[in-house]
Amino acid sequence: MELQFYGATSRVTGSCHIIRVNGLTVLLDCGLIQGTPEEEALNRKSFAFDPQSIDAVVLSHGHIDHSGRLPLLVKQGFSGPIYTQQATVELCRVLLLDSASLAENDAAFRRKHPFSHSDRHAEPLYTREDALRALNCMTGLPYHEKREIFPGLTIRFMDAGHILGSAFVEVWLKEGDVATKLVFSGDVGQYNSPILNDPETIEEADTVIIESTYGDRLHREMDLTLKEIGEIIHSVSSRQGNILIPSFAIGRSQELLYLFAHHYEEWGLERWQVYLDSPMAIEASRIYWDNPDLLDEEAVAFRNNKSLMPPLKNLHFTARVEQSQAINAIRHGAIIIAGSGMCNGGRILHHLKHNIQRPECAIIMTGFQAEGTLGRSLVNGDREVEIHGRSYSVNAALHTIGGLSAHGDQNDMIRWMEGFKNNPEVFVVHGDEPAKKIFRDTLEERLRLRVSIPKSGDRVTFGL
Repeated sequence: MELQFYGATSRVTGSCHIIRVNGLTVLLDCGLIQGTPEEEALNRKSFAFDPQSIDAVVLSHGHIDHSGRLPLLVKQGFSGPIYTQQATVELCRVLLLDSASLAENDAAFRRKHPFSHSDRHAEPLYTREDALRALNCMTGLPYHEKREIFPGLTIRFMDAGHILGSAFVEVWLKEGDVATKLVFSGDVGQYNSPILNDPETIEEADTVIIESTYGDRLHREMDLTLKEIGEIIHSVSSRQGNILIPSFAIGRSQELLYLFAHHYEEWGLERWQVYLDSPMAIEASRIYWDNPDLLDEEAVAFRNNKSLMPPLKNLHFTARVEQSQAINAIRHGAIIIAGSGMCNGGRILHHLKHNIQRPECAIIMTGFQAEGTLGRSLVNGDREVEIHGRSYSVNAALHTIGGLSAHGDQNDMIRWMEGFKNNPEVFVVHGDEPAKKIFRDTLEERLRLRVSIPKSGDRVTFGL
């Protein structure tokens, strides 16, 4: 039995690993590489393995850095099953089709407005047809159900508390007389976060692959986070400005709307108009609402009895382009939630162009910002940024709210690792180099575990 590491080894994004057992080859995740233009260009390079050799894919959750290369995998010859949690199938239908549409539109724009000779022949990374073919390969499984997908290979999904349908993947492997168990974390969610259940405990594993996005830091306490959001809203209200929130369509947008409803009167939101300016986030919100069995008790109570909390009467879903464009005429009193979460595309760029130079406005960053993205430049405090080829001064107030991250922080991930009653061998992936090293050292010191940081292409024989 062999484990091989590919994506999310030298960076946060592009999750992808391989299990080989009984002559079978199974992929764990197949994510898109995100970040700088140079990093994103890596998506067009050939896979480090033959897609036709892959017998199945097991997908931890729908975020594009875990699922986004599945249409490309299919385009290049993969035709096997893709196993994932049931809600992830629904979310992937939104995410992958949107990703394909963006790729098609970008290629069409480059052909129409070429900057180089190659642009005249630009082709999308993959098409909507490729995405639909990938979606047709998907089989959704409920949490907690063990499923033997091949002789000697059984999987089970446990709730990771990261986004709807996110899963820890348990894999039982048997080859001859040798049996072993692997656990893949995908992304670990926060404990006590709104809407979703806490990450579930897993007690036994021989090998664990764990992410480390926030392995070197702690999030702000939720009470302080909520207090800060309220203070920002009141401050910008007094300055007569707008608030822009670059937000991931899946997870973060739904959490923000939930918090706005919960704190409607406390934060004085009756004086504001709230815009969810993302067709994908609007559709994802419907999917969240239609899966009450995956929400925590408080969210279910809110869903079943909306009178428990003030309604968000001033919420506008702006799915159409002309509705989004109309928001830019508003000079004050607008809270705009729009994608992308890292400001590397999408409608948020247009809202930034109209508000980023206005000192009365504020930008609230609520999630991880990869190196090379506009979001990272803003978080780093750059005073000049480029949007659509033009330079803009950053005069709006910039606030980074770490407490709302869908990722667990170092303490959350340690808490989850403490659930294992034995001492598994651990491989740390899915983080920037400093974060991975600090998290490795912390696991070794606090839990006395054997921990490694694999490089891309590294092979490990396990189950011996």
